[in-house]
Amino acid sequence: MQNSDDPASCGLALNTEEQLKIKIGKADAAGLQIAIHAIGDKANNLVLNALENAYRENGNKKRRHRIEHAQVVTPNDLVRYKSPGIIASIQPSHLIDDMQWAEKRIGYERCKNAYRINSFFKHEIPIAFGTDWPVESLNPLLGIYAAVTRESVNGEPDGGWFSDEKISVEQAIEAYTLGSAYAEFAEQKKGSIEAGKLADIVVLSKNLLEISAREILNTKVICTIVDGKIVRNNLY
Repeated sequence: MQNSDDPASCGLALNTEEQLKIKIGKADAAGLQIAIHAIGDKANNLVLNALENAYRENGNKKRRHRIEHAQVVTPNDLVRYKSPGIIASIQPSHLIDDMQWAEKRIGYERCKNAYRINSFFKHEIPIAFGTDWPVESLNPLLGIYAAVTRESVNGEPDGGWFSDEKISVEQAIEAYTLGSAYAEFAEQKKGSIEAGKLADIVVLSKNLLEISAREILNTKVICTIVDGKIVRNNLY
């Protein structure tokens, strides 16, 4: 991804395309689950090329490889996630910071392809939300707010940054719970409240499905339950 404010720069690649194909191919052949960082459109393209190459070389088998961040993805590359079942592992709170400078760095047009969360959902591509702590806040409520509003904590820009990529609160919760469980082959034991699953639950001070998006920022965790046991309780 060539930078608009510095055309001589296009990001930092830690491997050549050939090295990437070799490493990903070997890891895939060994049955390892791959989680690889790719932020810009060029990085996502190179990783998708390498993953598709590994699938061709190593044949059909159960995989759930992840592209971490998946922040700027062109329309042509976004649809490539679906067929091989590649998971978009996104940290939505990053967009709160990134939107302050991204258009200057990579230009308005390419920013249309940034944090395309709604597009991933529409194309039924698996999504796992995370926080990217300690780079960002550990609080997933901030990420839910970011994904739902695409606004800063001060409410800017009004209506959200590229608002067509906003998602619902229900979708954001799903990405943080079932989506993340699916990403680690654990959806049969956690990620939702069902009989037979681990009772990993938090009780919030407000109902996220009933409050305004702004109120999400003031919502607190008042009780934490891990495997059916209360480990933190501020209810009383």
